[in-house]
Amino acid sequence: MKKLLIFVLMFSLFGLVLAEKWPAQLRFVSGPSGGTWFALGGTLAGVWTQSVVPTTSGTGGGTSNIVTISKGQADIGLTTLSVFNAAVKGIDPFKEPVKGTVLFANLYRQYAYFIMRKDYATKNNIKTLGDVIKKKLPIRFATLAPGTASELVIRLLFEKGYGVSWSDIKSWGGRVSFASYTDGANQLCDNQLDMFAFQVSRVASVIMDIESRTDVVILPVDEEAIQALADYLGTTKFYIEPGVYRSVTEPIPTVGDYTCLVIRENLPEDLVYKLAEALWKNKEQIAKAFADMAELNPNEAVTGNVPAHPGALKFWSEQK
Repeated sequence: MKKLLIFVLMFSLFGLVLAEKWPAQLRFVSGPSGGTWFALGGTLAGVWTQSVVPTTSGTGGGTSNIVTISKGQADIGLTTLSVFNAAVKGIDPFKEPVKGTVLFANLYRQYAYFIMRKDYATKNNIKTLGDVIKKKLPIRFATLAPGTASELVIRLLFEKGYGVSWSDIKSWGGRVSFASYTDGANQLCDNQLDMFAFQVSRVASVIMDIESRTDVVILPVDEEAIQALADYLGTTKFYIEPGVYRSVTEPIPTVGDYTCLVIRENLPEDLVYKLAEALWKNKEQIAKAFADMAELNPNEAVTGNVPAHPGALKFWSEQK
């Protein structure tokens, strides 16, 4: 009986030691206040608070979240896989490789959209994005602001995929400007822009809004350019499929990316496993508020040549 009591006591103490490895609270960094990432961050923090460990959620940004976590000032956060690849490699906008932050899960797909006014495409016989480069057109072009994942991916696609910089476009008599989704859409529809490019999820209200106001085409990205950016930034190729946008009548190849979660590397493996488990179990509930979250799946959760947390790798591999 005494031996049994000693064993129980030792087991209990062992459990306490394991529990002490878990932080009392996790700090989640999301996106700017009022945005989709900010709202999603609050929802995920609520799920983990209820089922795993108390989690607070605050503002953040795709680039800053990676650095904040690497410094131990946060535990988990949102970014895109392309930006995380840039951080791992230490390329622009990062000055050196970022350590201490690893992949937790790819949540849902991001697509690069190159939306051109149909009258401009017809006038200049534009069939693919590469035609703009070959013809050196004096195009009025806009993307999102520098520092966003969209600007990073679009700019590097031009540079690595087509060998063209913003200054090259300007030298042709073109114009490169930066705008919000709303401002860019308005300028395109008002014929102040010829093309507006950005990254967004599969179903985007901004594109539907543009299509409701003017005729556009969504340009395919050339295969060699897609591959060149994939080699450099770890992106992939997705197809914009018919059925969502009226201007899309056949699959359009483009640069593929993911909205993802990154996490502090030195968090306990069992804790990270539980966080992944809770995310997966609550996927349907989360997707009711954030439709894109329905895309979360084990086959795409940990992809790419980036470091991933062992706890996450273990959970997602078990679900395949």
